[in-house]
This record gives sequence, structure tokens and C-alpha cells, in this order.
Amino acid sequence: MKWAFSFVRVFDIDIKIHATFGLILLLGAIQWGGPNGLAGAAFGVLLMMLLFLCVVLHELGHSLVAKAFGLPVREIVLLPIGGVAQLEKNPQKPAHELLISIAGPMVNVVIAAVLIAFAGVSGSFEGLNARGLVTGLPAAPSAATMLAWLIAANVTLALFNMIPAFPMDGGRVVRAIFWFFLGFSKATRIASGIGQFLALVIGLWSIVNGHLLLTLIAAFIFLGAGQEWAAERARAVLTTLRVGDAYNKHALTLSPADRVSTVVNLLLTSYQPDFAVVQGNSLAGVVTREHVLKALLSNTDDQYVTAIMDRDIPQFQASAELDTIRNEMAANGKQVGAIFDGDKYLGLVSQEDIKEALLISTFAAQQEKRRLAQAGAA
Repeated sequence: MKWAFSFVRVFDIDIKIHATFGLILLLGAIQWGGPNGLAGAAFGVLLMMLLFLCVVLHELGHSLVAKAFGLPVREIVLLPIGGVAQLEKNPQKPAHELLISIAGPMVNVVIAAVLIAFAGVSGSFEGLNARGLVTGLPAAPSAATMLAWLIAANVTLALFNMIPAFPMDGGRVVRAIFWFFLGFSKATRIASGIGQFLALVIGLWSIVNGHLLLTLIAAFIFLGAGQEWAAERARAVLTTLRVGDAYNKHALTLSPADRVSTVVNLLLTSYQPDFAVVQGNSLAGVVTREHVLKALLSNTDDQYVTAIMDRDIPQFQASAELDTIRNEMAANGKQVGAIFDGDKYLGLVSQEDIKEALLISTFAAQQEKRRLAQAGAA
């Protein structure tokens, strides 16, 4: 994710903090610092940090169960509105998705239970009602306030995440249940529709009642549900296509003796943004438009392309599914991959090539569906 910076690595999972994360710390400082001064501001920042420690544990709950089912976890990103665990691919079975989805909220339930037990032993039930929820926090920062606030926060995290609004945890549970009976694609469509409907209801209620943060969360849910459904439609199309159908069979290539000026001329006179550097029948590396622009900014010499090319290019067989290629390239942060038939180099495929293949295939499928509908009507 852009603007996210690595903070720590746990169980081989990068935990990153988004650049906007400081906003939630600022909010905590303002809320508690207003009535309690500098000490209150520090207390508010500490509360926010402890809250997001609970969020990290929540996301680790999802991630460790996913890893147990053989699903690689790319990273966990902390945002002002919560955390996101990014899996490199979807679960392959509905039971796996069900268990992964409930793992996060269950972590918060366990944390809340431990804190409630500690509060009972220490006699720190101040500010809590019979359900362990905050009834009225003490005005001044204190250990009892912190304990009550964290109990309430974990109960809220568990309950809120189980709202059946896809792509939240509760929505993923809904998809898993439908997946048992209807298959993944239909289950995703139904869960996305439910998620967007609930997001609209939550959004309208929060606007009427003046809850800005809840309005932003509703917007996030609505957009997230739409993106999940769009991603599933793309996956359904791309799994029917092979990478050998999408690469440019007539691409221009470079040799190690070519210079940056040669690539500049090709960029100006062709639509091709990426060029394979080929030595004999072997691929030596790839030069992209971005490589050329960086070279022109940092060096006035007309360098050989071997000085700026990327030698670490993911390699795929022409028979591989486009969806698999897209996911692996995204996981490695690569925009271009090399296509082979056995040991024979064939050409390059880019994320843009895959998008174009998806667009054309989707349009062709829609046209065929329309033609069949018209033929049936006739």
C-alpha cells in the first residue's frame, strides 16, 4: 500500500503504519488533553497506541489462521480507521474463509475477557456496567480509566467487525456461508450487495446524527464491497485466459550495446513502454519508461541500457493463468513479467497488458451474452 512504512516484522509478516496514522494519535491527544492538559494529551496518545496494539493482534489473528491454511500474508497496514491484513490470494475453501474471518474478532473477545478478569482481581471495575461497557469514564486519566476504556474498545471491535457488511469480518462470514451452497462467485456478489446496502443505511444514519467518523467508515465499506465484487469478476475472466494470449508477440527489443538515447527514440516513436534487453536468445533484463526517466534526471551521460535495466524479472510459463500472473506480479511489486515456453523466451507481459486483456474479454463476453439474448427473443 502506498504511503505505508514498515514498522516491525512479526511471524514473517510486515506490519506497516500508514502516513495518515498520526491523525488518530492527534485525535487522542486533543480529546484527553483538552480537559486534562499535557498529561491528558500524553494519556490520550497512549490509549490510541494501546488500542492499535489490540488492532494489530486482531489482524494477526486473521493472518496466522490464514498462514495455517497455506495462504501467504503480504502485510498488515495500520490506518486511522483500523487495520488491514493483505492476503496474497483468497481462501480456497469456504470453511477456511469462515475460520479466518472469525479469528480476528475472537482475539478481541479473549483480550476483553482477560482485561475484565484482571479488573475483577484488582477491583478496578470503576466506570464499567454489568456488561463490561463504559458507563461514564472518570474525568481524570487513571489506570482504572485505561482498563475500562480498553475493555470497551475490544468489545466494540469484536461486535463492530461482525456486522454482516462485506468486506468486514461479518460480511466475509456471510460470504463463506453462501459459498457452501452457491459457489464463490455468487457468494461474493450476494455478500457485496448486502455490504453496500448496509453501508448506505449506516452512512445515512451517521450523516443524520452527525457522526463523521462512522460516515467515513460506511463509505469505506461501500467502496470496499464494490471493489471486492469487481475483483471477483476480474478473477472469473482472467482464470479463463492464459498469459500466452496476452503478451505482445511483436514487441521491439534492445541489445546490451544499445544506449539510453535509443530507448528515448523508441518511447517517442512507439506505444511500447517496456523493452526486453536480449542477448542472443536469452533475456538479460528489462528497461521501462520509469528507468529511462530516472536515468535522464540523475545522469546526463548516454549510458548503456545494461546500467539501468532491471535484471530481477519474474518469469512465467505461457500456459499460466492470467489471474495467477497478476497476483504474483502484484505480490512482488513488479509491473512487468517475462514469458517463456519451457526455456525459450517469448516476450513481456505487463499489468497494463493484463488490464487490456480483461477489458477486451469482458466486452466480448457481454456482446456474446447480448447476442444470445437477442437470438432467444427472436
